Parts: sequence; C-alpha cells; structure tokens
Amino acid sequence: MEIKIETATIRLLDKLYEIEEQCFDQEAFTKRQIAYLLTDYNTIALVAKADNNIAGFIIAQEEIENNILYGHIITINVASTYRRKGIATKLLKEIEDIFKQKGITECHLEVREDNKAALKLYQNSGYQKIGRIEKYYDKTHGLYLKKTL
Repeated sequence: MEIKIETATIRLLDKLYEIEEQCFDQEAFTKRQIAYLLTDYNTIALVAKADNNIAGFIIAQEEIENNILYGHIITINVASTYRRKGIATKLLKEIEDIFKQKGITECHLEVREDNKAALKLYQNSGYQKIGRIEKYYDKTHGLYLKKTL
C-alpha cells in the first residue's frame, strides 16, 4: 500500500471531522475547531492518502514560549480501517521534517495518559515525558511529551 502525504485544506473538512470522531470520544475537536485550525496562518496540516482515500491527518502549529520557537502537534488521527499500517509514523515524520526545514529544533505534544497506542508511537519516535497534566482530558490525566529534532 502506497501512502502519499499531501497538504490538508478546508475542502477536506468533512472527511477530517469524520476521522476525528472515529479517533476520539469526548475529546474530539468540533468541526468548527478543525475548520479554524485548517485556516489559521500558523497551522501546518497534512493528510495521508492510501488507495486514494484519506487515511489520516495531522495538525500542528509553530508556537513561541520564552522566545523559543517550537512545533506543537495539536492532533494526529488515523481512520480505523488504516490503523497499524505505519500511517501515523509517516505523518509524524513528515511534520517533524517540515519543522526542521523551518529551523524549529523541538516538538511538543499532549497525550492521554491511558492512550497506550499513541504513547508507544511517540516513545518509538523519540518523544520523552516531561510532565503530567492533571485532568487535562476531563477526568483523565494527560502527559506532556517533547522531542529534540
């Protein structure tokens, strides 16, 4: 199966929202939130296509804190029928490469403490836990992860 990575646009909103709802329950972004992110000047959004279908997507932003520019992964999602095929890894690598091209040397993200599949993906990709976020996902704690690019 060939996986192609392309820029995500607002025209794909319905499909991206459908995948978002497959991936998350209470924490799912609303359609309006995804639309905002896709049209924000600071956002980098990519889709993975497999068999000419949208198999997943990633949305990230460039952020500044204490005069340090870093990449922040907002969400990464893979449609249920395409999971465990390397799509999330490919999306993550592609966004990291884009950050590096922009001179960004660090990437951050948040993940549910009990999301074992996502934690495994991030740890295998070199992300390290730098903090715990109490009740970040309603009653469930989150973890704050970071990677030097």
